[in-house]
Amino acid sequence: MTGNNVVERFDAPLSGLAVVGGAVRGLLRKTPAQPVLPRRALQREVVLEPEVIDAYARLCGFSSEQGVPITWPHILSFPLQMRIMLGADFPYPAVGLVHVHNRIRQMARLEAGQRLILTTRVGPLLAHDKGQAFALTTEATRDGQTVWEGQSLYLKLGPKGQGAPMPVLNDQPVASVLETWSPAPDLGRRYAAVSGDANPIHTSGIGARLFGFRRPIAHGMWTKARAIAALSPQAPLETAEVEASFRSPVFLGDTIVLQAAPPIRTITLFEVRDMAGARTHMRGRLNLSPDFSSSPSEAPSS
Repeated sequence: MTGNNVVERFDAPLSGLAVVGGAVRGLLRKTPAQPVLPRRALQREVVLEPEVIDAYARLCGFSSEQGVPITWPHILSFPLQMRIMLGADFPYPAVGLVHVHNRIRQMARLEAGQRLILTTRVGPLLAHDKGQAFALTTEATRDGQTVWEGQSLYLKLGPKGQGAPMPVLNDQPVASVLETWSPAPDLGRRYAAVSGDANPIHTSGIGARLFGFRRPIAHGMWTKARAIAALSPQAPLETAEVEASFRSPVFLGDTIVLQAAPPIRTITLFEVRDMAGARTHMRGRLNLSPDFSSSPSEAPSS
């Protein structure tokens, strides 16, 4: 969000009590008729720790030859996103928000042991047919140079929203099945342990039912990471861009398939679907050689 000159440093992790307290305050707070997103930026310094990365990579299907997963800085930025959404100045309760879209851009190879500065900002409101959407964007710098960018779009269900148009990933061409996965019933708890995202819809049968799901669902970012691991070469990525829209939940214990169309130059279009092919869980686009010089950041700004 432009005009935001105040950057708050945040290094201490959010305690469980702080998360619960922020979530309860958000549920009790009435959503304003004309919500205003806070003009805030949070920042933290992180180290790409090999042991933690390895545990995450194995769970998401990355090989050791692929190096630091392109999705890992998103995991490191998640505490900043949560701190923003749990803040007293945030207009929506964090509980019940839906992660509907995610885009990641990597401009240089990431290696274990490196230090990054992550800065997360609040973007503007975005129009969505099923409610009000908004963006959270993160920039990762190394020695003053931007090496990674991430954009997460969240949805507050309700009346049709206002703002900039949502990004759209159109229907994909006919694709072949590359892999078949059956996310284990305990995947939500295992992913929460390595990612810090312990949303009960992923980790608890009771929590899932409270939010209208018959059983726990997979984290959308696990599904995205699993697809990237399968579609990427067996070598560390130098530059890449991957965008995905999350269209329907993946229930833990179900069998799903990864489908991909033949690459067009450096771009692969892919989908994650149910076994019958009747439901699309995720739709994505992977570009293994993006030209960032001619494709400036599309992160919404105001």
